[in-house]
Amino acid sequence: MAAKSVGREAGDVTLVAVSKQQPDARILPILAAGQGVFGENRVQEAMERWGRLGRDGLELRLIGPLQTNKAEEAVALFDVIETLDRERLAEALAKVMQKTGRTPRLYVQVNTGEEEQKAGVAPREADGFIATVRDRYGLTIEGLMCIPPADEPPAAHFALLGDIAARNGIARLSMGMSADFETAVRCGATSVRVGSALFGDR
Repeated sequence: MAAKSVGREAGDVTLVAVSKQQPDARILPILAAGQGVFGENRVQEAMERWGRLGRDGLELRLIGPLQTNKAEEAVALFDVIETLDRERLAEALAKVMQKTGRTPRLYVQVNTGEEEQKAGVAPREADGFIATVRDRYGLTIEGLMCIPPADEPPAAHFALLGDIAARNGIARLSMGMSADFETAVRCGATSVRVGSALFGDR
């Protein structure tokens, strides 16, 4: 509905089912319904869950912070890593990807609200960071991701992310969660991360 309201097709937006901390009993019906893209916050939790349930034919996305010492495990497991936010992590990912030949798609996380408690590159530093990870480490950046402050209207943050993406020739935008995904879609999101609206509260 949100996509059609702005002249977009529903297929233009990927639904990422946020399965973090959810019991198998809630995930299995979503799998059975044909959902194929899942988002996880923690590498270890994801390894255990999808090792148990099986992940054939699924796309797994890391949407939580990534420690550099987990880079190898993350590259092995995830198809998309949405939380690249510092040069040291870029270096670690580049080394693992070169060593293993596995190349998950990468998103840069931008801290649009510049909140101290949140990960992500500050907006004013995003252009330089994107250039560095491309030029120094040879990484391809597929998209940008953000999590707006909970107490602010999200549209301005989504627009800011879109502006940064456009300046840097980036087409994919991961933005919008259960409470604001419709606004995100209207602002150009190409993927939305929906948890409680699918699974219920944790």
